Amino acid sequence: MESRYTPKAIEDKWQQTWAELGLDQTSTDPNKPKFYALSMFPYPSGNLHMGHVRVYTIADVIARLKKMQGYRVLHPMGWDAFGLPAENAAIDRGIQPAEWTYKNVAQMQKQLQKLGTCFDWSREVTTCSPDYYRWTQWIFLQFYQAGLAYQKESAVNWDPVDQTVLANEQVDNEGRSWRSGAQVERKLLKQWFLKITDYAEQLLSDLDKLKGWPERVKLMQVNWIGKSVGAYLEFPIVGSDEKIGVFTTRPDTVYGVTYVVLAPEHPLTARVTTSDRKEAVEAFAKEVAGQSELERTAEDKPKRGIPTGGKAINPFTGEEVPILIADYVLYEYGTGAVMGVPAHDVRDFKFATEKNLPIKTVIVPEGGDASAPLEAAYTEPGVMVNSGEFDGTPSTQGKEAIVKFAEAQGFGKARVQYRLRDWLISRQRYWGAPIPIIHCPNCGAVPVPDQDLPVQLPENIAFSGRGPSPLAQLEDWVNVPCPSCGTAAKRETDTMDTFIDSSWYFLRYPDANNDQQAFDPAITNDWMAVDQYVGGIEHAILHLLYSRFFTKVLRDRGLLNFDEPFERLLTQGMVQGLTYKNPTTGKYVTPNLVNAADPKDPETGEALEVFYEKMSKSKYNGVDPEAVLAKYGADTARMFILFKAPPEKDLEWDDADVEGQFRFLGRVWRLVSEFAEKDGDRTKKANLAELSKPEKDLRRAIHTAIQAVTEDFEGEYQFNTAVSELMKLSNALTDASCKELPIYVEGIQTLLLLLAPLAPHIADELWQRIGHTESIHLQTWPKADSAALVADEITIVIQILGKTRGSIQVPAGADKAAQEQYARESELAQRYIEGKEIKKVIVVPGKLVNFVVA
Repeated sequence: MESRYTPKAIEDKWQQTWAELGLDQTSTDPNKPKFYALSMFPYPSGNLHMGHVRVYTIADVIARLKKMQGYRVLHPMGWDAFGLPAENAAIDRGIQPAEWTYKNVAQMQKQLQKLGTCFDWSREVTTCSPDYYRWTQWIFLQFYQAGLAYQKESAVNWDPVDQTVLANEQVDNEGRSWRSGAQVERKLLKQWFLKITDYAEQLLSDLDKLKGWPERVKLMQVNWIGKSVGAYLEFPIVGSDEKIGVFTTRPDTVYGVTYVVLAPEHPLTARVTTSDRKEAVEAFAKEVAGQSELERTAEDKPKRGIPTGGKAINPFTGEEVPILIADYVLYEYGTGAVMGVPAHDVRDFKFATEKNLPIKTVIVPEGGDASAPLEAAYTEPGVMVNSGEFDGTPSTQGKEAIVKFAEAQGFGKARVQYRLRDWLISRQRYWGAPIPIIHCPNCGAVPVPDQDLPVQLPENIAFSGRGPSPLAQLEDWVNVPCPSCGTAAKRETDTMDTFIDSSWYFLRYPDANNDQQAFDPAITNDWMAVDQYVGGIEHAILHLLYSRFFTKVLRDRGLLNFDEPFERLLTQGMVQGLTYKNPTTGKYVTPNLVNAADPKDPETGEALEVFYEKMSKSKYNGVDPEAVLAKYGADTARMFILFKAPPEKDLEWDDADVEGQFRFLGRVWRLVSEFAEKDGDRTKKANLAELSKPEKDLRRAIHTAIQAVTEDFEGEYQFNTAVSELMKLSNALTDASCKELPIYVEGIQTLLLLLAPLAPHIADELWQRIGHTESIHLQTWPKADSAALVADEITIVIQILGKTRGSIQVPAGADKAAQEQYARESELAQRYIEGKEIKKVIVVPGKLVNFVVA
């Protein structure tokens, strides 16, 4: 047997052996409980990074553990393969998106296999494959039939030079196109939406069911959904029959309205604008149209607005108030209009002060002075003043009273509003699932019949990055007969947001090879919900929210029998690399140009900032997984990833710690190798009633490790402390004096069994070398014997005048008096108390005995 641990010699061998034995295949044994372990599938960029290594190692350990614990485990993998990078590659490199994508898929699959993962590749899904997006299109039609998919005009980023739509990522911080450099404009296009707002309340209330989710993630979803309880109020426009509707959470402040603000793009804007203000209003609206939503609503940017010349009537007071337009009001949010109450809203106060608009106090603290000028908005509860018949009403009660009054008068009502907006899914792109709709001049929007799915993407497309989307330029593809009446019609040329693909992929895995259905409901309902989902916190809102939305819609369509897709969620922390940065220039410096002992900029000689930051190419702080696997092997990489930090915390890459894990596995290799080389009967069982003290101590160490590692794995997945427990067990076996006895055999086997999910290759190799013919990954996870955990003796600390002098062993069952007696008579204590007066003895049972001597 090789005396040195050489990962390369064993890892390729075992990966091939596992594949030949089909160990990664999903068991369908109905007598076993199910466990669905899922990690978020990656975009096939072509290379794994250390973030990938972390998430897939964590999920793999969980899957391997559950298999050994007797579960039938579903642990699949696939590729979130549509998206803009493939189109950019087509433009930049003259390669078709499909070719680029599938080449990357093949490369990354090899890398994942080298990592020693136990994915069931027979269930692989690739979202850009027609046999997958056929069902993505079918699911879209389920939404359409349920009235949850519709078209309306919405703003897009428009490049006026290239005459094309840009994704947000293609617009720089100055609002310019990534390719042409032109100032990007906002343009209205008819686009497809999904009515996620119909499910806002369910998506919010059902978060309470997710006991296995981090509170942080649930709070992020609560804030994103943004439920507000308030009132809808209507302000008549002077000289018109039209009204401006507003939503407010503070109806108790309505008597303090001194102006109304419309979104510049609101249809009423043009109609309320007076002739003398028309030119200024149109110029302002055009300027705002070129800004992104983020620019318009950013908290740190000054709010800009101008008067329209129009006026509205406050229905509660009959007073006329000016109508303005402002950049911070968005037509697509709420009603597209807000009432300005500067006395009681921070933003309104700032805006009114800058614009010299009136400020009217209508809420004061108990005993407050309504006539006192305000230096800041008063936003706390108080008493209503200057509010007509509601004067003296506590503002908390005034909210309900105002709503009742408005309802009775016919100009308002109670309303619940959500920050969440319907999901815009249209993309003017090629590399996405085509929306399966045909536009007929007679019939309107007509769904593509199920038997004609998938609507396939045409191949061998020319990409320029200019003009309409590539699909819109293909006459032969666009022009088709209407499926309903046969009239010449046109295909929808938008493709779907790639978040659509990832909103249902977990439902496909249980029945991934079904060519008749998206999934057989009986099979998918049997495996769902996902028992453990693992992925980054960056997906806390959109992906997870959309997946929950899809699940609820498909439940309501009769396809699913559960409410939530993911039972438990683990959001792993980032992998960070050591980073060097010049504090003056802000430039990052490559580590191989820096003396780590005295880090200075090689060009300027300035002292560099040194810190850990998320790995990225631009910061020169990345670590190539391929290089780590080549030098240390997959098992060491896995052990480091698991040991360095708890899974939910950020992990700081440290080459010395990687080396430490490699040395630990080397020690395990030598320990087990020495055992394997010795002759002896390894099947003989120990007589537990006749164990010597060394045997009892070793058995206690073995079963303590079993209990601790199992608890670490099954609780909060504290793999770092589990690895520490394995190190303790390894040390106990190394130091054991009973290496010829059955207890030692139990210890060696237990060490390998506990190690197997973490470092699968070395565990299987050593398992075979100690005489086993069946893979370690087919063995049963060990269970702790509670009797073995009970110690015959306990350690008592001896103190003299509060100072620790050592420790002694006493029988575990000794009471307080007996522990004191054992301590008195011990050779250790006698050295300090003999011939001295003992004034007092303090006994902490099971812990210490302290002698207070004269």
